[in-house]
Amino acid sequence: MKNYEYRHIKKLAEQLEVAKIDREIIDRIMEGGEDIIRTTSLEKKADWLRVAMTRMDKLLDLPTRKAVREGCACRVGKQTSKYSRSIAKGNATLEGRIAVVHNTFMAFGGGVWMQDNGEILVRFGPEGPGGYRCSCLPKAEKPLSVTYCYCCAGHVKHHFQLSLGLKLEATPRGTALSTGGKKPCTFSLRIVE
Repeated sequence: MKNYEYRHIKKLAEQLEVAKIDREIIDRIMEGGEDIIRTTSLEKKADWLRVAMTRMDKLLDLPTRKAVREGCACRVGKQTSKYSRSIAKGNATLEGRIAVVHNTFMAFGGGVWMQDNGEILVRFGPEGPGGYRCSCLPKAEKPLSVTYCYCCAGHVKHHFQLSLGLKLEATPRGTALSTGGKKPCTFSLRIVE
Protein backbone atom coordinates (compact mmCIF):
# COMPACT_ATOMS: atom_id res chain seq x y z
CA MET A 1 0.00 0.00 0.00
CA LYS A 2 1.21 3.49 -0.83
CA ASN A 3 1.94 6.00 1.89
CA TYR A 4 -0.99 8.36 2.46
CA GLU A 5 -0.28 11.14 4.94
CA TYR A 6 -3.74 12.70 5.22
CA ARG A 7 -5.77 10.61 7.69
CA HIS A 8 -9.08 10.56 5.76
CA ILE A 9 -7.30 9.28 2.66
CA LYS A 10 -5.19 6.79 4.61
CA LYS A 11 -8.31 5.37 6.27
CA LEU A 12 -10.05 5.06 2.89
CA ALA A 13 -7.09 3.12 1.48
CA GLU A 14 -7.05 0.83 4.53
CA GLN A 15 -10.77 0.09 4.25
CA LEU A 16 -10.51 -0.66 0.53
CA GLU A 17 -7.86 -3.24 1.49
CA VAL A 18 -10.07 -4.64 4.27
CA ALA A 19 -12.88 -5.07 1.70
CA LYS A 20 -10.46 -7.04 -0.47
CA ILE A 21 -10.98 -4.81 -3.49
CA ASP A 22 -8.84 -5.70 -6.51
CA ARG A 23 -5.51 -3.83 -6.45
CA GLU A 24 -6.12 -2.23 -9.87
CA ILE A 25 -9.44 -0.79 -8.69
CA ILE A 26 -7.91 0.47 -5.44
CA ASP A 27 -5.18 2.20 -7.42
CA ARG A 28 -7.76 3.86 -9.67
CA ILE A 29 -9.81 5.09 -6.70
CA MET A 30 -6.74 6.28 -4.78
CA GLU A 31 -4.99 7.95 -7.73
CA GLY A 32 -3.26 11.12 -6.55
CA GLY A 33 -4.07 10.50 -2.88
CA GLU A 34 -0.42 10.30 -1.91
CA ASP A 35 -0.04 13.94 -3.04
CA ILE A 36 -2.54 15.16 -0.43
CA ILE A 37 -0.68 15.82 2.81
CA ARG A 38 -1.56 17.37 6.16
CA THR A 39 -0.64 20.86 4.94
CA THR A 40 -2.69 20.63 1.73
CA SER A 41 -5.52 23.16 1.75
CA LEU A 42 -8.90 22.00 3.00
CA GLU A 43 -10.38 22.89 -0.39
CA LYS A 44 -7.94 20.58 -2.22
CA LYS A 45 -8.56 17.78 0.27
CA ALA A 46 -12.30 18.05 -0.34
CA ASP A 47 -11.75 18.17 -4.12
CA TRP A 48 -9.65 14.99 -4.03
CA LEU A 49 -12.24 13.19 -1.92
CA ARG A 50 -15.02 14.33 -4.29
CA VAL A 51 -13.17 12.73 -7.20
CA ALA A 52 -12.40 9.58 -5.20
CA MET A 53 -16.07 9.17 -4.25
CA THR A 54 -17.08 9.58 -7.91
CA ARG A 55 -14.59 6.85 -8.81
CA MET A 56 -15.99 4.60 -6.08
CA ASP A 57 -19.52 5.21 -7.38
CA LYS A 58 -18.43 4.04 -10.83
CA LEU A 59 -16.23 1.12 -9.79
CA LEU A 60 -17.95 -0.42 -6.74
CA ASP A 61 -21.48 -1.54 -5.98
CA LEU A 62 -23.47 0.17 -3.21
CA PRO A 63 -23.04 -2.54 -0.54
CA THR A 64 -19.26 -2.45 -1.04
CA ARG A 65 -19.08 1.36 -1.02
CA LYS A 66 -21.23 1.43 2.10
CA ALA A 67 -19.05 -1.12 3.93
CA VAL A 68 -15.84 0.68 2.97
CA ARG A 69 -17.09 4.09 4.06
CA GLU A 70 -18.75 2.81 7.26
CA GLY A 71 -15.35 1.32 8.11
CA CYS A 72 -13.92 4.85 7.93
CA ALA A 73 -16.16 6.05 10.79
CA CYS A 74 -14.47 8.18 13.43
CA ARG A 75 -15.28 8.72 17.09
CA VAL A 76 -16.09 5.10 17.78
CA GLY A 77 -13.55 4.75 20.59
CA LYS A 78 -13.92 3.52 24.15
CA GLN A 79 -15.06 6.74 25.84
CA THR A 80 -17.88 7.64 23.45
CA SER A 81 -18.91 3.99 23.20
CA LYS A 82 -19.06 3.78 27.00
CA TYR A 83 -21.47 6.73 27.06
CA SER A 84 -23.61 5.17 24.33
CA ARG A 85 -23.82 1.86 26.23
CA SER A 86 -24.95 3.65 29.41
CA ILE A 87 -28.11 4.84 27.65
CA ALA A 88 -29.13 1.27 26.81
CA LYS A 89 -28.61 0.14 30.40
CA GLY A 90 -30.62 2.94 31.98
CA ASN A 91 -33.82 2.66 29.94
CA ALA A 92 -36.08 -0.34 29.49
CA THR A 93 -37.93 0.75 26.36
CA LEU A 94 -36.82 1.76 22.89
CA GLU A 95 -38.89 4.93 23.16
CA GLY A 96 -37.19 5.78 26.47
CA ARG A 97 -33.73 5.31 24.97
CA ILE A 98 -34.59 7.45 21.96
CA ALA A 99 -35.94 10.18 24.28
CA VAL A 100 -32.70 10.19 26.28
CA VAL A 101 -30.59 10.46 23.13
CA HIS A 102 -32.86 13.22 21.78
CA ASN A 103 -32.78 15.20 25.03
CA THR A 104 -29.05 14.90 25.63
CA PHE A 105 -28.24 15.65 21.97
CA MET A 106 -25.52 12.94 22.12
CA ALA A 107 -23.60 14.78 19.36
CA PHE A 108 -26.73 14.87 17.20
CA GLY A 109 -27.86 18.42 17.97
CA GLY A 110 -30.77 18.34 15.56
CA GLY A 111 -32.53 15.51 17.34
CA VAL A 112 -33.63 11.90 17.12
CA TRP A 113 -37.16 10.73 16.35
CA MET A 114 -39.02 7.47 15.81
CA GLN A 115 -40.89 7.58 12.51
CA ASP A 116 -44.30 6.06 11.78
CA ASN A 117 -42.64 3.50 9.49
CA GLY A 118 -40.50 2.20 12.38
CA GLU A 119 -37.28 3.89 11.26
CA ILE A 120 -35.33 6.21 13.51
CA LEU A 121 -34.44 9.61 12.08
CA VAL A 122 -31.22 11.26 13.27
CA ARG A 123 -30.38 14.86 12.39
CA PHE A 124 -27.08 16.60 13.15
CA GLY A 125 -28.45 20.11 13.03
CA PRO A 126 -31.74 21.99 13.05
CA GLU A 127 -33.65 22.44 9.83
CA GLY A 128 -33.58 25.95 8.49
CA PRO A 129 -32.73 28.06 5.49
CA GLY A 130 -29.49 26.24 4.65
CA GLY A 131 -25.84 27.14 4.93
CA TYR A 132 -24.85 23.81 6.49
CA ARG A 133 -21.25 22.59 6.51
CA CYS A 134 -19.72 19.18 7.03
CA SER A 135 -17.48 19.10 10.09
CA CYS A 136 -15.08 16.71 8.32
CA LEU A 137 -14.86 18.69 5.06
CA PRO A 138 -15.82 22.26 6.02
CA LYS A 139 -14.28 23.80 2.90
CA ALA A 140 -16.00 21.59 0.32
CA GLU A 141 -17.05 24.05 -2.36
CA LYS A 142 -19.12 21.65 -4.48
CA PRO A 143 -21.44 18.80 -3.49
CA LEU A 144 -19.90 15.36 -2.90
CA SER A 145 -21.50 12.01 -3.56
CA VAL A 146 -23.49 10.73 -0.61
CA THR A 147 -21.02 7.82 -0.69
CA TYR A 148 -18.68 9.97 1.40
CA CYS A 149 -21.41 10.34 4.04
CA TYR A 150 -21.61 6.62 4.75
CA CYS A 151 -18.64 7.32 7.03
CA CYS A 152 -20.91 9.39 9.30
CA ALA A 153 -23.63 6.80 8.82
CA GLY A 154 -21.16 4.30 10.30
CA HIS A 155 -20.58 6.61 13.27
CA VAL A 156 -24.33 7.03 13.83
CA LYS A 157 -24.96 3.30 13.43
CA HIS A 158 -22.19 2.36 15.89
CA HIS A 159 -23.43 4.63 18.66
CA PHE A 160 -27.11 3.93 18.19
CA GLN A 161 -26.58 0.17 18.16
CA LEU A 162 -24.94 0.58 21.57
CA SER A 163 -27.48 3.13 22.86
CA LEU A 164 -30.55 1.26 21.70
CA GLY A 165 -29.26 -2.27 22.11
CA LEU A 166 -30.35 -3.17 18.57
CA LYS A 167 -28.74 -4.18 15.29
CA LEU A 168 -29.26 -1.33 12.82
CA GLU A 169 -28.71 -0.33 9.22
CA ALA A 170 -27.92 3.35 8.57
CA THR A 171 -28.66 5.34 5.42
CA PRO A 172 -27.89 9.01 4.72
CA ARG A 173 -31.14 10.77 3.72
CA GLY A 174 -29.60 14.13 2.93
CA THR A 175 -26.36 15.68 4.05
CA ALA A 176 -24.61 19.02 4.01
CA LEU A 177 -22.08 17.62 1.53
CA SER A 178 -24.50 15.90 -0.83
CA THR A 179 -26.88 18.88 -0.99
CA GLY A 180 -24.27 21.61 -1.30
CA GLY A 181 -25.08 22.91 2.19
CA LYS A 182 -28.83 23.16 1.62
CA LYS A 183 -29.83 20.50 4.16
CA PRO A 184 -28.55 19.32 7.55
CA CYS A 185 -27.01 15.87 7.82
CA THR A 186 -29.89 13.46 8.30
CA PHE A 187 -29.71 9.68 8.61
CA SER A 188 -32.34 7.01 8.94
CA LEU A 189 -31.77 3.92 11.03
CA ARG A 190 -33.65 0.75 10.27
CA ILE A 191 -33.86 -2.03 12.83
CA VAL A 192 -32.41 -5.21 11.37
CA GLU A 193 -34.27 -8.33 12.46
